[in-house]
Amino acid sequence: MDTCARRYLAIFCACVLTALALVSAVNYRVDPYLLHQWDTPLVQRLRPTYEKLAVWGKTYAVARYRPAVVYIGNSRTEMGLPTRVHALFDGKSIFNSAVSGASIGDAIRLAEHAARVSHVDTIVWGIDAPSFSLELGSAGVEPGLTDDGPAFFARRALLDIKRGLTVDMTRDTWRILSGTYDGACLSSLALHGQRDQSCLTVRNHGWAGTARSFTPRLQEFGDGLGPTGPALHAFDASVGKLCRGGTRLRVYINPTHALTLDALYWRGKWDAMQQWQRDLAQLAQRHRSQGCDVRVYDFSGFNSITSEPIPQVTGARDMRYYWEASHYRDNVGHFILARLFGGPLPPPADFGVELTDANMTAHQAAMRAARERYHAQHAAETAYLRHALTLPREPK
Repeated sequence: MDTCARRYLAIFCACVLTALALVSAVNYRVDPYLLHQWDTPLVQRLRPTYEKLAVWGKTYAVARYRPAVVYIGNSRTEMGLPTRVHALFDGKSIFNSAVSGASIGDAIRLAEHAARVSHVDTIVWGIDAPSFSLELGSAGVEPGLTDDGPAFFARRALLDIKRGLTVDMTRDTWRILSGTYDGACLSSLALHGQRDQSCLTVRNHGWAGTARSFTPRLQEFGDGLGPTGPALHAFDASVGKLCRGGTRLRVYINPTHALTLDALYWRGKWDAMQQWQRDLAQLAQRHRSQGCDVRVYDFSGFNSITSEPIPQVTGARDMRYYWEASHYRDNVGHFILARLFGGPLPPPADFGVELTDANMTAHQAAMRAARERYHAQHAAETAYLRHALTLPREPK
């Protein structure tokens, strides 16, 4: 290779590296996905209804904010548990670190990350049987986001700079700079981790239209891979680790609509679900005997909240307690927190039961009886569910 060719190649490489560095620097500065923001003006910027890379922003924010109370779980907890309830926790700081699409494996990583970067007094952890597996979820908990060890913020800065070299981030940075960014609602970071409720009511968003969303959510719930034995062992180990760090845990089974639990029955998963409940009660009892403050509550089943009539029967567009079959509104979240911690808004008497070895047999017998009553009293809903479970699945 002659001198001119080498010089040309060197100049070309230098130009490419300069361009890439400039793109990454601009993306890092504009930060369209709020990867490294907390309590900054950028957090208040309106954004599209789909919150991309939320787990990146939340893992960074919880390290900066260092909350005393942390919510863990999937989109049900993220959407349903309110953070503006400081009186319940004696004014302590609260952050909702739940993320959409999280498996129990993802949730474990997020819970342990929070405990490493902050002195967490209380973890409120929402779970459900179908997502209780170690299979890869869709939350996007990538390597490095929750890694242990020193220099967390330095490592995150390097990850964010690397992420700034992607085409999608560059495209959205340009949309912000050109004024064509489709801002519709606030980031969850602006609400201490809870999903902005206005994101869920925008007409062109996937959650809009309660009736339209019912069938795919019921299918998704019935098709879930959990609960699995390896996931239970991993959860047990994580609870033990958090307990040794002095964290109080309140684990709760999500109050998805009664039809979701019925979907497990019609899919032949009822016995596995009830065994999982027994395992959870025994797990909590064992850790309590070792001095840990951990309790498990069941808000699922067929109660006055979960048995709300559905739009396919009532003809109404919206429901009082649910966005659709799988996700509850934050008025239900207030009831959950009131059952767990007390407060001025008492939940319905039949909503929320602590699972213990002593009451498990009676509780599960009551669930089975309530299920049979539901079938008799909600024949149209039961028929709709059974039909929905036979329909082809929508592409994701």
